[in-house]
Amino acid sequence: MGQETNIQLFENAKIRVIWDDEQEKHFFSVVDVVGVLSEQATARNASVYWAVVKKRLKTEGADELITNCKQLKLLATDGKMRLTDVADLEGILRIVQSIPSKKAEPLKRWLAQVGSKRIEQMIDPELSIQQAVADYKKMGYSDKWIANRVKSIDARNELTNEWKRAGLSEGRDFAILTDLITKTWSGKTTKEYKQHKGLTKENLRDNMTTIELALNTLAEASTTEISKRKNPKTMSQNMQVAKEGGNVAKAARQQLENTIGESIVSPLKASDYIRPVEDSKTHQLSFDENDIQRNENNKHKN
Repeated sequence: MGQETNIQLFENAKIRVIWDDEQEKHFFSVVDVVGVLSEQATARNASVYWAVVKKRLKTEGADELITNCKQLKLLATDGKMRLTDVADLEGILRIVQSIPSKKAEPLKRWLAQVGSKRIEQMIDPELSIQQAVADYKKMGYSDKWIANRVKSIDARNELTNEWKRAGLSEGRDFAILTDLITKTWSGKTTKEYKQHKGLTKENLRDNMTTIELALNTLAEASTTEISKRKNPKTMSQNMQVAKEGGNVAKAARQQLENTIGESIVSPLKASDYIRPVEDSKTHQLSFDENDIQRNENNKHKN
């Protein structure tokens, strides 16, 4: 089944969420939700708490609630994909009701908002982009970087849609072709690229510099256009198209590097080039003070 995994923030707590395309519903990490309700500081403590809750629910005859939980692989704190209990919105709300907590009511409202946002975004995909822009702004990325990231998201969506049209599977096939495109233009596999930047579980694209994003977008957009014209039928044909698309960006990278005399495949990661929040606040304060002064001057003129 087609799944999209992401992390949603409730207050300052991270809750892992999976969207299932086939069932058209969210599945929430039970441990993460229980951790919020019980205010457990670590995932381990939350897991222990959930085990106690499950035992109590079974004793009370609520076996159906436990049975309705399923296990899916989610990214754990150690950076590995591990099986964990998940439940859909109905199931997670019943779990929330079973745990006395001052967080219960605000969490219920938050869960409902997550579901409604997804429906709205399916109706109008532009809302997904708007949400992404807002999230990146909160994290401190510059407007220029965000603009390039949005372009890269758009190019990626077009490419995956083209791969789906060609009958490729979203898991293994997509990963192989993505790795091939990245290796062709940058000289590094996705894993090697992340190691070069000192990343573990972080998203590679979210840690690319502006020029790296631009070249990666060029590689994927080129692959899409070539695929549309050549209409590859087999995996080997799609791999050849991926190389050709990657080579377009490789030529651009080499030309730029020959001009500036250094590699643009950078070891920098997001924390190295995102402006600190303190700097952002200082800049905003200065702007506000200038506005106040201009207003005062205008008053005197009038």
